[in-house]
Formats: sequence, C-alpha cells, structure tokens
Amino acid sequence: MIYRIFAVLTIVAVILASLLLARQQGGAPPSTTVQRNPWGEGYSARNAKLVETGADGLPLYALDAASIRQLPNEGQVELTQVQMSFHDPEGDPWTATADQGELEQAAGQVKLSGDVHVSGIFASQPAQIVSATLSVDIHRDIVSTKDPVHLLWSGQQLSSTGLTANLKDDRVHLESAVHGTFSK
Repeated sequence: MIYRIFAVLTIVAVILASLLLARQQGGAPPSTTVQRNPWGEGYSARNAKLVETGADGLPLYALDAASIRQLPNEGQVELTQVQMSFHDPEGDPWTATADQGELEQAAGQVKLSGDVHVSGIFASQPAQIVSATLSVDIHRDIVSTKDPVHLLWSGQQLSSTGLTANLKDDRVHLESAVHGTFSK
C-alpha cells in the first residue's frame, strides 16, 4: 500500500514538474531594464583637442581641454581647463584660457568662465582681455562679456563692466563703469 502511494506521489510530482518547465520555456523572457545616463548619448574625453573646420577645410578654432563632454540633448559640449586658439579676419592669431567652457555647437559660440584671459592683435596692437566670463562668437568674430573686464591695449589699461570687441572692424565698445584713459 505504501508502495502504491509512493508511486502515485512520484507520478504527480513528475507531472507538476513538467508543467512548470513547460510554462517557463513557453513564457515571455524576463525583461531587462536599461538605465540611460541623464545627459543622453554623446562623447567624452580627457586631455583632448576639438577642432572645427570651415567649408575650406581650414580650422576655425581649436579647443584643448582637460576634459570634454558632449551633451547632445542640449546641443552643447562642456569643457574644463580650456585653451582656445582662433584667428581674426586678418589672420592674426588669438588665444584664450579659462577654467571652464561651453561650446554651443549650432551657434558657433564658445562661452568661457573662470579666470578668462584672451590675447591677440587688435587694430595692429597687442591686446589682452581679462574677465570672469567671456563669449567668443566664431562666425561673427565678436568677443564679449557683461561682467567686469580689464583691457590692456597698446600699452594702455582700461576697465569697465561689459565689453564687446568686433574683430572684423577693430572696434571696442566698453559698456559702463569705464575707468582709464586712452590716448594715441
């Protein structure tokens, strides 16, 4: 009698096991959760150089940075410890350094911040611009800031709050709180 109960229990166990196996094999595969990073897909690099070229294949500007990270959902590239080089319309070289930078890819704007130093030749004279923030518009050849700025140009020092320097026509506009004397 015990032998028959054991045989029936064994058959029931085999049937239950085969039903469970069939259900697992025929069911949907377990789902996989993919976590996206908050800034979307893009690139990042350390000790990198980013160069944008014009239609003629010549460089418009070059950005050397300790780190570069693209934010494609925002159309921007973040930079740290930035060194930038570009040329004005006459072909004179300009350089800029800053703690951080942000490249707006579609606009051709490089926004620099943190101990910004820019130097080049302006109206045939050496020029240096120092500010906390500064924007370089590569396509319009304009350097500008709304913050306090110091300008050393042709051996003369000027300071103001806000500056717009048009590299195409060699014009500087100091916006407010101008201090200094400039004589030719």
